[in-house]
Amino acid sequence: MIRTAESVTEGHPDKVCDQISDALLDAYLEQDPLSRVAIESFGCHGLMVIGGEVTSNAENIDAKDLARKLYHDLGYENDLEIITRIVKQSPDIAQGVDVGGAGDQGIMYGYATSETPELMPKPVILAHKLVQGLANLRKKQNPGFGWLRPDGKTQVTMVGDKVKNVLISTQHAADISQPEIKEGLTKELIEPIIGDLNGVEVLVNPTGKFVVGGFESDTGLTGRKIMVDTYGGLAPHGGGCFSGKDPTKVDRSAAYMARRVARDLLQKFGLRECQVALAYAIGRAEPLMVTVRTPQFRKDLADYARNNYDLTPKGIIEFLNLRKPIYRNTACYGHFGRPGFKWEE
Repeated sequence: MIRTAESVTEGHPDKVCDQISDALLDAYLEQDPLSRVAIESFGCHGLMVIGGEVTSNAENIDAKDLARKLYHDLGYENDLEIITRIVKQSPDIAQGVDVGGAGDQGIMYGYATSETPELMPKPVILAHKLVQGLANLRKKQNPGFGWLRPDGKTQVTMVGDKVKNVLISTQHAADISQPEIKEGLTKELIEPIIGDLNGVEVLVNPTGKFVVGGFESDTGLTGRKIMVDTYGGLAPHGGGCFSGKDPTKVDRSAAYMARRVARDLLQKFGLRECQVALAYAIGRAEPLMVTVRTPQFRKDLADYARNNYDLTPKGIIEFLNLRKPIYRNTACYGHFGRPGFKWEE
């Protein structure tokens, strides 16, 4: 079986937007844990547009200042023109959420596999480790890597349990040659993570140059990396993104809960893999659907999941403690398979 997964750096345009949306969510939740937030960010060639709906008692949230500071902290030096359009949540939506109902309809999936200690598909874990490694080399000013810049991507293809090829595209300074880039990253990044590279095809900056990056070269948009955020396309996805959404939006909270249930069932019943699906109707608390798929395991665990977990939005929020400002930290390197989050305990 051939499997491929990708990841992107924190300086990738889409991930910059995810982080801005989640940093704003955190800012509102820090002052008012009951804030309702749905914020999207769009960046393009010197322009940032931040829009959405917020109902909150938080005061003095300066979206422009927060976005500009985050952008510069990520390693970009050019300034942005920032436009904001943030309004109050529609009362038509609020009337259903006020009584504990889901903030939207949709299907959310959770997945776990015994393939790795993180209970995630191995290509996904390797792709995330490679982009984290790029960030570490750049931020810690590793000798010889001062040429690294914030934007970048990684991709890993595996055949069975063997890595077939590794792809890294990284933004870099203009005065470094491609052979130097490939040699340095192979030795200090790829080999320590992948291991023996005998028989592994290594591709580094296959276009030949990647000097211009970020919003200077490409657009960015909140929620455009949903496979990077989840299971790399190796498990189903309902289509809703996470970033910029408070936990009343089941796109986010129910996906976290589905992952937690999948992890729990995998470990409790000694499964090889487990997939949980939850479906909701806007304004209604109880899920319309709960399914559990466990290949090579005969017992249907859907009733077990319904009977042992509170799968209402309110129950999920309380169980996973989702009213806290934890979301900026979720916005890079995947929402699953990393420590520090209640759904990964």
